Amino acid sequence: MPAFDLPLDALENHRPDPGEPADFDTFWEATLKEAGGSAPVLSAVPVDSGLRLVETWDVTFRGFAGEPVRAWYTRPARDPLARPAVVEYAGYGRGRGLPHERLTWACAGYAHLLMDNRGQGDQYGSGGDTPDPHAAAPGGPGPAVRGLLDPHDYHYRRLITDAVRAVAALRALPGVDRTRVAAVGNSQGGGLALAVAGLVPDLAAVLVSAPLLCGIRRALDLTDAGPYGEIAGYLAVHRDAVAAARRTLGYVEGISFARRATAPAHFGVGLRDTVCPPSGAYAAYNRYGELGGHDPVREIHAYPFNQHEGGDAVHVRRQLDWLAGVLAP
Repeated sequence: MPAFDLPLDALENHRPDPGEPADFDTFWEATLKEAGGSAPVLSAVPVDSGLRLVETWDVTFRGFAGEPVRAWYTRPARDPLARPAVVEYAGYGRGRGLPHERLTWACAGYAHLLMDNRGQGDQYGSGGDTPDPHAAAPGGPGPAVRGLLDPHDYHYRRLITDAVRAVAALRALPGVDRTRVAAVGNSQGGGLALAVAGLVPDLAAVLVSAPLLCGIRRALDLTDAGPYGEIAGYLAVHRDAVAAARRTLGYVEGISFARRATAPAHFGVGLRDTVCPPSGAYAAYNRYGELGGHDPVREIHAYPFNQHEGGDAVHVRRQLDWLAGVLAP
């Protein structure tokens, strides 16, 4: 796929109006207030992953509406130190999988929580373990379309709330330095990490690559791939639902979360990405932190000839080096 979005010089100055609903802040304040107030961790059970250099726990924490959400918690074995920590969010259609699949952050010396995606896990990977009790809300069968007609019913209201509560759960687990917690994600996970950066004011860092839910309106005009294609396909049938869908999507727009974020940020993007068009990532990056009263530390790495994989392992190494510097004692 050749480059199809804006040229790089235009991307570097791309600052679209996200079309924020007037009650964006009160919507999320009410949603998170409803989810909070109780001890976040319901259980943490040690598991034998077959690995000897890390230890893993099967964690259940309170997510949206207090509902149980599963996660894997992994950290260096037999280590008494309170470690800086990473909460990681998985991509669209993927669940938490098996505990030995995501080892990069624990092997780098971090306490690592991998959140399960409620109602997902059936498209690729090794499955998930968290149902979505609200999946019957009006909308299409795919997660990106569930509850699309009303922001209170929308799947991403629940998933973003889970992501915020995952930070609270990680901070409540043993062996975690509560002051040094970073949010990390790619694709849908990148969109969730960015939302967390906008909703958790004391986050220490955020690492976002190929983020979904950024520049949503433009993405729907540019691509039929991936989750945006599911939304477009639904609206192709339900032609009178466009206004309601656009209103709902305004409450989960990543640019709006980015504007409210204050944590140091590291972005990555493939300029030939048709799944999450690069203009969305650049829009979030260019407007990142603008409502926080200062200009946060941030950087972005573009990969001109790559698609949704972006910089892949090369970019992960950049993330490791950057985060080590940001979270250094």
